[in-house]
Amino acid sequence: MELSSLLPALSPRRALPLSFPTAYYDIKVGGGAKAVKGSRVAVHYVAKWKGITFMTSRQGLGVTGGTPYGFDVGNSERGNVLKGLDLGVEGMKVGGQRLVIVPPELAYGKKGVQEIPPNATIELDVELLSIKQSPFGSPVKIVEG
Repeated sequence: MELSSLLPALSPRRALPLSFPTAYYDIKVGGGAKAVKGSRVAVHYVAKWKGITFMTSRQGLGVTGGTPYGFDVGNSERGNVLKGLDLGVEGMKVGGQRLVIVPPELAYGKKGVQEIPPNATIELDVELLSIKQSPFGSPVKIVEG
């Protein structure tokens, strides 16, 4: 089942930040630790444009699938993570699943990338698997969903 097909039944939880029209929908609220700026997180994601998957961390060999994607929340200015993914993960709890609607300015912008055209809005289906660090750099217990 496509997550975007659930949108009429769901209300967006919030817009991120107020100057951008990014919205997210919590499909499943996790019960673990909360991702905040500075947290080192591991996620699985599926990126879609017009319902077609163009990138995912879930593909891979074996039963467990692909390798989770890790990044530091709030660090998208360095260019190693899509700003829409970064903003969309903030506030999630471990074990949660979220659909993030990412506008062009928080995705690939006016240039686009490969098969994604300029000014494209994309969808990210994100599952927060673990948080490995507190926002202040001190270790915390790794919590799996």
